[in-house]
Formats: sequence, structure tokens, C-alpha cells
Amino acid sequence: MNAVPAAMEAVPDGVAARVLALLAERGETLAVAESLTGGLVAAELTAVPGASKSFRGSVTAYATAVKRDLLGVDAALLALSGAVDPDVAAQMAAGVKAGLDAGWGIATTGVAGPEPQDGRPVGTVFVAVARPDGTRKAVSLRLNGDRAEIRRESVRSVLELLAGELSPNGRAQDTEQNGGT
Repeated sequence: MNAVPAAMEAVPDGVAARVLALLAERGETLAVAESLTGGLVAAELTAVPGASKSFRGSVTAYATAVKRDLLGVDAALLALSGAVDPDVAAQMAAGVKAGLDAGWGIATTGVAGPEPQDGRPVGTVFVAVARPDGTRKAVSLRLNGDRAEIRRESVRSVLELLAGELSPNGRAQDTEQNGGT
């Protein structure tokens, strides 16, 4: 029997199935923009039977030019902050949502290693969600581990972020935790 590489193992808690069920219940769709995760979020979602009911597709925007040209991330922001930035993540989520005509967009960008990037240390990750109403939320993560562990945790984190936003109390909890934003 061949072992599955650590980076390809399923997220153990079934968060992909949970977000797809929530989206299906609501009749909503999802698009994904990935940088450091290189398609792992899309792979996790499409491993769930029936994913096509809600999952529209994904863009693996590894190159900065793809973030700018395909996802519409602001060129001045990229020049100033680099690709590893919370605003870049939020713009990626909004860009893929618009580009793939989905209700929701999520995105990952960060440094999985082995070297720092754009002045950011290995383990710096930003995940983001763009909601149907156009609002966006980006979350900063500081992850430990090797490249595969950082990528795997990034997948789990962006799906958990979306699950929280989709849950009935997601927005109320967000408002409470962030002082009414």
C-alpha cells in the first residue's frame, strides 16, 4: 500500500464537507483563489461527493502577475506590500468570487518556506473570505512546522474561516469579537 503524502492528506475534521453542506442548504456557490496552498483547498473541496452543487472552481495564483492580472489585485498594493499581505488575500477572494461568478470567495496567500518572502518569515499566512454582500474579512496566521504542515494548516484555516461565516451565528460572533465592525 502506498502512503499518501502528508500535504495531500484529508483535513481530519471534515470541514470541507461541512462548508459544502452549508452552501448547498443556502443555495450558494463558492470560488477559491490559492497561492501557497497550490490547489490543495480545491482538492479538499472536490474530494467531497456532490461538491459540484456549490463549488464553482478555483484559480491557483502562484505568480504575483496572476494575482494582479487574473484576480484584479491592485498593482500598487502588490508593489508596496508584496503578495503576502492581508489586503492581497482579501482582494484575491473578491477577485475570484467575481471572476468565477460565485456568491462566496476564499483565498490563501503566505510563506510556506523554505525561505522568507517579501520580508515575511516562513509561516506567515493570510486567509480571506469575500461574502455575497461584498464585504471581506482577512485573518492573519503565524504557523509552525514544515512546508507541508504550513500548507495543510492553511487549508484547514481558510475552510474554518468560511464555515464560521456561513454558520447562523457567524456574523453576530464576528461583530461581537471585533467591536461591532
